[in-house]
Amino acid sequence: MAGYPNPIDELKSFFRKGSSLSILISINLGIWVLVKVIQVIFFLYNQPSADAADIWVLHLFALPASLDILVARPWGMITYMFLHVDFWHILFNMLWLYWFGRIFLEYLKPRQLVITYLFGGLAGGLLYVIAFNVFPVFHDQLALSMALGASASVMAIVTAISFYVPNYSIQMMFIGRVKIIYLALFLFIFDLFAIPGSNSGGHIAHIGGALFGFFWAMTLTRTINTPLHSAFSGFWKNITSSFSSRKQQSQWDNTYRYTRPKTDEEYNAEKIEKQKRIDVILEKISKGGYDSLSKEEKEFLFRSTDKKN
Repeated sequence: MAGYPNPIDELKSFFRKGSSLSILISINLGIWVLVKVIQVIFFLYNQPSADAADIWVLHLFALPASLDILVARPWGMITYMFLHVDFWHILFNMLWLYWFGRIFLEYLKPRQLVITYLFGGLAGGLLYVIAFNVFPVFHDQLALSMALGASASVMAIVTAISFYVPNYSIQMMFIGRVKIIYLALFLFIFDLFAIPGSNSGGHIAHIGGALFGFFWAMTLTRTINTPLHSAFSGFWKNITSSFSSRKQQSQWDNTYRYTRPKTDEEYNAEKIEKQKRIDVILEKISKGGYDSLSKEEKEFLFRSTDKKN
């Protein structure tokens, strides 16, 4: 129907832009497709059960709860957050990542999305491993338990943006408009109460991701003072730049609007640049008078003198 965007065209445009969000989703989808290909290969080589392929993949790339196994496969702390086997698992994770990732990028930078995803996944995985090694109820499952999926990372993104812009609301079917912070709180409480269920490890990992998302949001808004922002930003500045060329980074900067609080360094740098421009304008006035200024220079001077810094 005329007037309505074509969902297929929107998806094509989304992945064509090569944003940090589309790259994260593409990595997850690509790995899931690879797992399916491995299942086909196992079948062709007389391993008719898909479980054989799944066990092989999980053994190599999932996050083991056992510390003895984790020491032998430490990469599992990273690879698990991109690994899915079940179709419905990856579908819902990617939908949540897409929905809340787009909200996230309305207010924060692409590299901050990557930081939230990766460190949220690490926090979820760490809490999962600690819980299974500390609490007696999990000791019988310790040797065989493994975590996989992007859920902890997604929960970190959902929680971070929900506390960063708590008044942001979305339209929900049968409910109406709901503030996303209420949705984040509901998910956290649900995961907490669901720990005694059949997917204890998954819910614990979700809580770990959510806790990181909360403290990361509080750091970004300067509600609490922690070294998280400067440490993560500095550490990941060069790494996350590999997600795009300089041209693409410029396009991201023009595409998304950032309303995060400025750092002290950014504020001071802007203030120095502003003062330099004022000095140039004042020197121009001293030589040629006020009428020698351009319209833009007059407006800039008026705004600068009318607003206290």
